[in-house]
Amino acid sequence: MNILLVEDDLRVSELIKKGLNEQGFNVTLAYDGLSAKNVFRNNEFDLLITDIILPKISGIDLCKIIRTLKPEFPIIILTALGTTDDKIEGFEAGADDYLVKPFEMRELIARIKAILKRVSKNKSGYILKFCDLEMNLQTKIVKRSDQELNLTLKEFKLLEFLLKNQGRVISRTEIAQKVWNTHFDTGTNFIDVYINYLRKKVDKEFENKLIHTRSGMGFILKSDK
Repeated sequence: MNILLVEDDLRVSELIKKGLNEQGFNVTLAYDGLSAKNVFRNNEFDLLITDIILPKISGIDLCKIIRTLKPEFPIIILTALGTTDDKIEGFEAGADDYLVKPFEMRELIARIKAILKRVSKNKSGYILKFCDLEMNLQTKIVKRSDQELNLTLKEFKLLEFLLKNQGRVISRTEIAQKVWNTHFDTGTNFIDVYINYLRKKVDKEFENKLIHTRSGMGFILKSDK
């Protein structure tokens, strides 16, 4: 795990880095908010730990910048400012956790592990998979056998619903309600039209067909093989 640590006190920053290195974390140091912003933009990190009182850009403003760049990125504020108002300001700026100095290294490590575990769990929920079909709910990228599929918004929503209900027959009425937020009119075939659109993109170029029709019942996502 790669951690960006922003702390302008050289002695404190080196002590924290040493403690984190001993736990197997890779730590990159920045000593002011501006440098931290630039380092963050040009490198890949798993976690930000930042003080609030920093030269050039404050820790609060840095949190807001990071949240703009990566809304889900985990942030811990580590500071001597410990009033309720300080904590509220930190959390409202986007911090996931707030630890007040002086602190014990084992508590910081425990909080880091808790946040990274939660983030890892959340990330796994962003990916929907069935056979060689994969949908990323964050990036909105859909791939089949590593080939990216270009879906419209409605096609994406329809496929998402099928993936979340894979192996189950879904009626046209349920699709109309859950995907289109409307009641299904038996005199129209718009759902079948969109299913056909989806088939052309998901199944047409592949031997293993995944989207199947159950006559008189609806549709099911299942493997031909």
